[in-house]
Amino acid sequence: MPGSRRQSWARRGAVVGTDATSPDEQLLTVALDLPSAQVLADQAATVQDLQFVMDCCKRLLTELGTAEEDRDPVLPQALWSSALVAYARCFGKGRQLGLTTDDVRNLPLHGAVMKFHKWVLEESRKLTVHPANPFETARVGAALSPPEQGKRRVKGIAIFSTSHVLIDDVGVRQLGGLASELAKQVAEKAQEQQDTVLADTQQLNIDSLYRLPPLRRRPYGDDADDADGDGGDAE
Repeated sequence: MPGSRRQSWARRGAVVGTDATSPDEQLLTVALDLPSAQVLADQAATVQDLQFVMDCCKRLLTELGTAEEDRDPVLPQALWSSALVAYARCFGKGRQLGLTTDDVRNLPLHGAVMKFHKWVLEESRKLTVHPANPFETARVGAALSPPEQGKRRVKGIAIFSTSHVLIDDVGVRQLGGLASELAKQVAEKAQEQQDTVLADTQQLNIDSLYRLPPLRRRPYGDDADDADGDGGDAE
């Protein structure tokens, strides 16, 4: 996917500071509860979701390239549904942080980008909300005896499940490309936000920082591979 890349600042817990640090030096890391740190954490989580969207799109393109008779019928739907939900989570309602429609509108992309974005959000909503109208997901019908028979009667009841929409490879590339551009945009903001968090932290009492409980978990995605994604292009 053009422009797609692993965001190393979020994936490997990179240390940003003013002092040269040996890669072998074991640093004490403590949790920060600053407003600026909350913004940075949200940006990292958003890039994580967008990277997941790109990974799903990349895998889905491979699945769609397989002959339908040889394709696992569950996997494409699972990948597409997961990509839709993860994308929509970046725009969760009621959040003070996260992405907005202006972030999409300001992307350097051409075509009906906003229309596609809104459609993706609506499709995601259908996956996570019980339908108000049950006939959106299933139809119930009466099975009647053949009309040419002399005695017409109801033979039984038939239930038809409505298939979930599975987009073609063009739509998959569009979503992958859209997620890629948004991830680049958020990553650039996060690079600047790291400097803000560092400046805020340097204003705190150093002894109080050393009294905070250490973060014992590995940095997110520390053992993740660095393979480039290829989810597709937004058109």
